[in-house]
Amino acid sequence: MNLKKTIFILPNLLTAAGLFCGVYAIVRCAAPDVTEEDVYGSALLILYAILFDMFDGRVARMTKTQTSFGIEFDSLADLVSVGVAPAVVAYRWALVDTGVVGIAACVIYVLAGAIRLARFNVLQRQPGKDSAKPGKYMLGLPIPMAAAFIVALVVATRAMGGWPWLTSHGFTVRGIGYPMLALVMLALALLMVSAVRFRSFKDLRINVFTVVLLAVVVGSSVFLWIKFKPAYILIWLLMLYVGIGFVEAVIFWPKRRR
Repeated sequence: MNLKKTIFILPNLLTAAGLFCGVYAIVRCAAPDVTEEDVYGSALLILYAILFDMFDGRVARMTKTQTSFGIEFDSLADLVSVGVAPAVVAYRWALVDTGVVGIAACVIYVLAGAIRLARFNVLQRQPGKDSAKPGKYMLGLPIPMAAAFIVALVVATRAMGGWPWLTSHGFTVRGIGYPMLALVMLALALLMVSAVRFRSFKDLRINVFTVVLLAVVVGSSVFLWIKFKPAYILIWLLMLYVGIGFVEAVIFWPKRRR
């Protein structure tokens, strides 16, 4: 076995594994007699795809096997596994009875994800850009994070047996209710194509910011675990990630404008 070829193929194998999870998630939700168990299983498959996506780029950088083919393959795989698949899951989970409203929310979400990925590839090819060195910030909400929001809602709803406090206010159509989910998907689409810079956390170092951030993450997660339910933790962490992006955008806006 040629070790160099094996190392070169490894990142693409991880990307392919994520693509497999995304396609499998779509197939599970495509059946006419789809059940809540199928939707939940598809959400978990998307979560696995997100994990594979987290590691393929890191493995490529660690082994110094980054290529233009790998970047394009990763983006195409992401469009399916964390773009189309979450939209299909969301539609079959809570938007199937909404007609054009649900279809429009899903289409806009996928379209924004495609724009986000295309913009990322273009920025990677800018003159003087070192693609082998991870950037500190990413322009727009990364599409895996957007997909994680949808997965977190599905998983949390199953863990808590629904959302009673939303149901009591009239959101009675599957899960958290289609009006709320449609708005969430539109908000995610807007964040993906926005000019807000979100941290990549690929260059973390031991400093004051890292220590404070870790303390906030661990402390708030433990509080939610004890006071409420563990199912809230993933949603909270994703909201915290988005919040950090907006706070830094406000703080560093004058500097970036100059």
